[in-house]
Amino acid sequence: MRRYWILIVLMVIHLSGETQFAQPLPSLEAPRQVVFCITEGDDESINHVLSSANNVLKFYGPEKVNIEIVAYYHGIRALLKSEKVIGVRVRALMQYDVKFIACGNTMHTKNIQPDHLIEGSEIVTAGIVEMLERVKEGWIYIKP
Repeated sequence: MRRYWILIVLMVIHLSGETQFAQPLPSLEAPRQVVFCITEGDDESINHVLSSANNVLKFYGPEKVNIEIVAYYHGIRALLKSEKVIGVRVRALMQYDVKFIACGNTMHTKNIQPDHLIEGSEIVTAGIVEMLERVKEGWIYIKP
């Protein structure tokens, strides 16, 4: 029985351990750089990406992380002004300098005009190329 309790205590200690930071430590001079993409257009998928970005932002703090969220294919919906509920979350993240990037190719295909996007959204020619370039620069790509 005693062995059982020792095992439980060891498991609890192991599960409650702190995250070990990789070097260099995140700082103002060397923030973590993270790029997410939104490719699905359903509420659950969009909110999952936004929540994941928010969690990263809360963990590191806005001064120690740079976050870009690239929306293309059906995920472009996340950046439309007409999406009131999702728009509130996007604008809130923008307040913490999270960059939202729309795919120009998707906009062209879906006949979306720049003024249909939430103010502050950036437009690039190709969302997938934006992702590739960020990864090539050393950004961490996360697909929740």
